[in-house]
Amino acid sequence: MSFVLLLNLLVKPGWLVVENLVQNQVGHAEYGLFAALLNLALITSVLADLGLAQHTTKRIASAPEYLAEYFPTVLPLKVALSGLFLGGTLLVGWLLGYRGHTLVLLGLATGIVLLTQFTAFLRGALQGYQRFNIDAVLSVLDKATAILLLLGGLSLGVALTLDGYVIVRAGATLLTFVTLYALLTRLYGRVPYRPRWSQARTVLRESLPLAAIALVYGLNERVDGLMLERLVSAREAGYYAGAYRWVDAVMMYLWTVLPLFFAKFAHATARRDEQQTLLWFGQRIVTVPLLLVCAFVLFRGEVLFWQFTRSTPAELVRMTWCLKLLFLNVLVHAFFAIYSTLLTSTGQEQPVSWLVAGSTLLNISLNLLLLPRYGALAAAADTLLCALFVSGGYLWLVTRRTGVAVPWATLARLLLAFGLLCAAWWGLRWWLNTWWLEAGLASGLFVGILFLTGNVRVAELRQLLQRK
Repeated sequence: MSFVLLLNLLVKPGWLVVENLVQNQVGHAEYGLFAALLNLALITSVLADLGLAQHTTKRIASAPEYLAEYFPTVLPLKVALSGLFLGGTLLVGWLLGYRGHTLVLLGLATGIVLLTQFTAFLRGALQGYQRFNIDAVLSVLDKATAILLLLGGLSLGVALTLDGYVIVRAGATLLTFVTLYALLTRLYGRVPYRPRWSQARTVLRESLPLAAIALVYGLNERVDGLMLERLVSAREAGYYAGAYRWVDAVMMYLWTVLPLFFAKFAHATARRDEQQTLLWFGQRIVTVPLLLVCAFVLFRGEVLFWQFTRSTPAELVRMTWCLKLLFLNVLVHAFFAIYSTLLTSTGQEQPVSWLVAGSTLLNISLNLLLLPRYGALAAAADTLLCALFVSGGYLWLVTRRTGVAVPWATLARLLLAFGLLCAAWWGLRWWLNTWWLEAGLASGLFVGILFLTGNVRVAELRQLLQRK
């Protein structure tokens, strides 16, 4: 686990910086076009997997013989689905109006997603056989390779174009796939292709519920950038992509912590008191760090666009406002995402999926109404409104279906802490007007605010120290 975290901490922040450099080099319109094409491929990528990756990992972990018995059927099934995904995505792109060179770029973007999906699928064999260190290296190999190639080219003075960027990404992804396939062949031998319809039917029946959830969440997350490019302009899509990149980076904290609580909630399914304790404890663990991050963005979000030296002041202002609206969305998830984890870990996947589907329909409707007039700002605002809608639904489902009480007092204390932090930051900005001094002092004050509001207690810290 430590090795996995170390690799991700080394590579993923570097990838964020490199993507900023790329967008600054190729321009907002060019990058916005690629972001829209990639979003389209990510939305339709459910066709390339249909839940097979998660299903395969789970089955191999519980029954290692699954690889030899089912892979002769599953592997050709995956190849067929990948071909369907590639052809289907290009068809959808053509129907949306993409032609000529743009359709070629869509094909390359689809190829990147396809190979990434196939690599994740094959990595399931390594995870199932507990080869986590090898899996960890392969999980970041494509981005690490692309970072080296892109930074090397920029340092040599090579003019970066959108085509060059896409080709580098595709090449790095292909290298990772070939490396993994060769490694699996060496470790476990070549898998023969002997598809059996009865096995394929069984596998698809078991994996389709996972595919439905992936489709709903993927559409809800990715549709904004695509609609912006189609309904408004590629430039507006570029502004949104530049801001959303930071949201993706910060939300990784949630996607790292929440799976731990998922396992804990599932383990305590029949013990409501234990789930209650976990929820009240997890609420603070999930929310507190993000309060400080959100406050920083709300007061000093413009600092995060320091690499965009070719953007006009008006463009930077627009991106900053997008970022602030999107981080209000992060703030909502910081408070309420753990309730989705509680629901899905206790057998409530179907109502959660319907709720997210309703949020997606609301998002698309608002986008159709507001994007043509307000552009990227409308996309960010619509995302915030949908987060509020779906979070209210989580609370309603928890109170109606789980028997676990919502910790309203804890939520109130956390909200009070955030309000006090914002008030302190406003005063520091008026007094100092230097972002790094403000951030340092606000962080120190936040610790005191957490104790003052009762979100952190001395007695709890003493208990933790005694356990160690």
